[in-house]
Amino acid sequence: MQQSSKKDRFIPLRKTDLINACVAHGQLDESNKKAFKGLCHILVSTLHFEYHQTLETLKDNYAPFDPNADTLPVHATSQISLEDKQQVFAQTFAQVLNAANFEKVTEQDLQEALHEASLFKVRLEVEFADFAEVVFYRRGEYQKTETLSKFWGLKKQQVTFTNYDKVAVYIKFKNAEYFAQKKAKNLNFEPDSTIIKLFQNVPKADLEMLFPNSEVRMRTLDKAIIGGSALVGGTVVLVTKLGASLLLMAGLISYWVGLSDKAVTIGTQELIALCAGAGVIGGFIFKEWSKFKNRKLKFMKALADNLYFKNLDNNAGVFHHLIDAAEEEESKEAILAYYFLLISQHPISSEQLDQQIEEWFAHQFNFEIDFEIEDALNKLHRFSLIEKQDNLYRALPLNQAHAQLDKEWDNIFSTPVNESDSKLT
Repeated sequence: MQQSSKKDRFIPLRKTDLINACVAHGQLDESNKKAFKGLCHILVSTLHFEYHQTLETLKDNYAPFDPNADTLPVHATSQISLEDKQQVFAQTFAQVLNAANFEKVTEQDLQEALHEASLFKVRLEVEFADFAEVVFYRRGEYQKTETLSKFWGLKKQQVTFTNYDKVAVYIKFKNAEYFAQKKAKNLNFEPDSTIIKLFQNVPKADLEMLFPNSEVRMRTLDKAIIGGSALVGGTVVLVTKLGASLLLMAGLISYWVGLSDKAVTIGTQELIALCAGAGVIGGFIFKEWSKFKNRKLKFMKALADNLYFKNLDNNAGVFHHLIDAAEEEESKEAILAYYFLLISQHPISSEQLDQQIEEWFAHQFNFEIDFEIEDALNKLHRFSLIEKQDNLYRALPLNQAHAQLDKEWDNIFSTPVNESDSKLT
């Protein structure tokens, strides 16, 4: 398991494995182990229902902007309504990412990434003016080392770089009027649409490849290689294949401009020489142009190959992935906080609880986390599974906690959808 360069909020275990780890901790007797698993099951089910409501909110508000929609709109949506839906969608999406323990990529990080050299040796350019809004989120930041080949594989070099486990991209394009004024053609996206993408294993230096309008550009080194090859090849062609044609052309030009009185007679042999020379020049230009295009295609293939294996999901499909991730994180946080309060011999503070959980996780799994203690306690407090007195917390006994969650579940379908949505942290 790769350790982050700094402690992350993400808990790198499946909730089932985490529950089993708590049970195996040895602090519960056999009857309480079964009761604890039952409590976790109903807690996860309750959170699952809440996140289902959040998913529906995302889908409803994203529908007018979805470039992959395969359903028909029942009625037209006013501009004011579109703006409201866009705002609700953006806010809810950001809340889901936060609940899934993603961090927003700062403007400074993004600018640093755009100016760093790409690891797969491709220079990309992004037209930022095409976007009305751009936000990147990442989860899992750590230092990674890879061996890269240089000088056509003759030299190996180890490179250490910042890598992101997951990167979510939120981009809203400008409207059709902007692209019409720009006279842009063959757009591979819909103006005024909003695209959502999710990637994995992305080097920080290669964040620009995640933009939908990034274009491959030749690096200075590549231009030098092609230019040098063309210069050498052109010199060889001039010396070995165009001698007769050049002498004939020089004679004609000298006679036409008055530098020579000797007339040049163009017969069949001379015409053949001129045509052969033109053919050689044309063939040489085509060959060098093909080299340029093939090198660019090679870079575009490298870009496509990287994106193929890094892309996890697109647009509305991202919601399901992130909702599941957020639900997992919320469940794991609540389970950990309740378990350690349950096994505590006396009420403890949030700081003590946070320290206990982080130390246990580091000892048990050799992985340091930045546990979201406030979020965990807020969830438990919302479900009335804990009690607080003088800034000290204690967990309700398992039988009482189970009864409380049963009551919560019985009332869950009477909760209005907008109230359920407001519970998202």
